[in-house]
Amino acid sequence: MHIQEWLETVPAVSVYLLVGVVIGLESLGIPLPGEIVLVSSAILAATQDHINPWILGACACAGAIIGDSIGYLIGRKGGQPLLNWAGRKFPKHFGPDHVALAEEKFEKWGMWAVFIGRFIALLRIFAGPLAGVLKMPYWKFLIANVLGGIIWAGGTTALIYSVGVVAEAWLSRFSLWGLGAAVLFGIGSALVMKRRAQKAAAKREEEAASASASASTAVGSPVD
Repeated sequence: MHIQEWLETVPAVSVYLLVGVVIGLESLGIPLPGEIVLVSSAILAATQDHINPWILGACACAGAIIGDSIGYLIGRKGGQPLLNWAGRKFPKHFGPDHVALAEEKFEKWGMWAVFIGRFIALLRIFAGPLAGVLKMPYWKFLIANVLGGIIWAGGTTALIYSVGVVAEAWLSRFSLWGLGAAVLFGIGSALVMKRRAQKAAAKREEEAASASASASTAVGSPVD
């Protein structure tokens, strides 16, 4: 069977559910390729009439908002032990350096960290759970979560779908470029965040060493 014919047989509801579930689980804190799945599905909607882009975008938004909210509740109930457990299970995503960097951004940006984190691959899985762990007021989290989820999920769907429809003549080639761009963006974001995490770790080690040296000097100083 030709790939085009096979795609036409895929039930639309399966695509909607896949997008909603994958993005929801990623937003909840499980490392999954939500962005790639969303881009691929939007391209599919541009080529297949039975997939409604409005429903696809709505499912993506719902998955992002609901997943983040569940992640927030889990983080608020689980607290720091939850991050320690996640660090043991997913050291490449929830290692001490990554957590420290995310906490730094949350302390600096507040609710904006939830909004901005939606557009950054690594921070996307941290936003909900970490906001809960840090006891961010839920109303602040909800505003940033809803706005970020709608703009990221809905905007991505609309952009990719629109470009796909306009460029239908070369869509098969575009689909590869679209997926490639999504993968490169995700990898680039992860590398940037990893580098920042390493710098943050080095800075903390310096501060700890300086504090230790100061404490040793104070202890060794003669008392008048």
